[in-house]
Amino acid sequence: MLSAHSCPVGRLGAKDTGGMSVYVLELARELGKQGHLVDIYTRVHDPQDKLIYELGTNARLIHLKAGEDGEINKLDVYPHLPEFVCQLEDFRKRNQLQYDLIYSHYWLSARAGESLQSRWNVPHMIMFHTLGAIKNTLGVGEPEPELRIDTEREVSNNCHRIIAATEKEKEAVIRHYGASPETISVIPCGVNMELFRPIEKKEARRRLGLGNNGKNVLFVGRIEPLKGIDKLLRAMTYLEDGRNTALWIIGGDEQSRHELERLQGLTQELRIQDSVSFLGLIKQPELPLYYSAADVCVVSSYYESFGLVALESLACGTPVVTTRVGDMENIICQGKTGYVLDDNAPGGLAEKIGILLSGSRNGIGSVNLIRESVAGFSWTSIAEKIAEECRTAVVEYSAGNASLSASRSSNSLPIP
Repeated sequence: MLSAHSCPVGRLGAKDTGGMSVYVLELARELGKQGHLVDIYTRVHDPQDKLIYELGTNARLIHLKAGEDGEINKLDVYPHLPEFVCQLEDFRKRNQLQYDLIYSHYWLSARAGESLQSRWNVPHMIMFHTLGAIKNTLGVGEPEPELRIDTEREVSNNCHRIIAATEKEKEAVIRHYGASPETISVIPCGVNMELFRPIEKKEARRRLGLGNNGKNVLFVGRIEPLKGIDKLLRAMTYLEDGRNTALWIIGGDEQSRHELERLQGLTQELRIQDSVSFLGLIKQPELPLYYSAADVCVVSSYYESFGLVALESLACGTPVVTTRVGDMENIICQGKTGYVLDDNAPGGLAEKIGILLSGSRNGIGSVNLIRESVAGFSWTSIAEKIAEECRTAVVEYSAGNASLSASRSSNSLPIP
């Protein structure tokens, strides 16, 4: 598995470390448990990074030098991909490793995967996680460069399999990049049901040092314009009991400082600064406490490739208010585990948040029923589907090579 620009054990909520990193790490661990041997390759992001991290049974993470050590802008990783490939090949040869399949994540890794595929003669499977063409149609945040668009189009048509997290993503890859529908399989993302489980609300708030009075709204994710956090802040001003409602915003690092300062300034402009807490990066094992302590989790994004935060919240028994992004329509049971809205207009967000903060909750299920609604998204189930996809790719690739070899043999001239 290739995750060149983002380290799967990096700080979640940082500018380039989000749902994709969770996906790569959890999937590798689960595939390892099921008996598959998985190596994840990423670049060195910190001079203190070890070469190899054991992630669990049969799964490990390998750091390779590609450019300067430390965090760099993900687009700046592109010119260092040849070095990344060479370092990987050197490591493979030194350790006498042989791989049956390459699974690349994000367009940068897909470019590296193309190079390795031609060297190793094995199938190449990719997952984009987000699409540059979709981001550019939204017009929110910085535009994606043509380099990304061109690369996504090329690898979409040259790889052997594409994994899309949703039917909408599959349609988008076909529409924007002309990919063949036969090469695309839809397999959703998963959630760690052992980690993300309900904690009694009073206990969660006690452990976080919070009182039991008042209502709490939660946002979890990277701090960037695409997440629509400004819309959520404005929604807070529409709440009838806004003074007794706190908003916790989890995520953000030094690279997000400009956007963070903009949002903090907006809280002052809206006069809600005393009700909003920017909590920064929170380690993943601590997130269930926040999900359980909250009354509602909000996904106010303009675009999500899937929606892992919603899965995590529901697994902890906390309802979700979300825009119609990713796979939310299949994740959320409308009116029972939360609400899916057509857009992130502050008034609409506030209306549904208000319902969930009210005592009646208007038909929203119990904590256990909310959790049970996402039981089918366990990583065990998702990994089994991915493993079957890998097996199919390997068999089809081998059959194709055998057919090509036979064709070349039959068309060759006899040797006198």
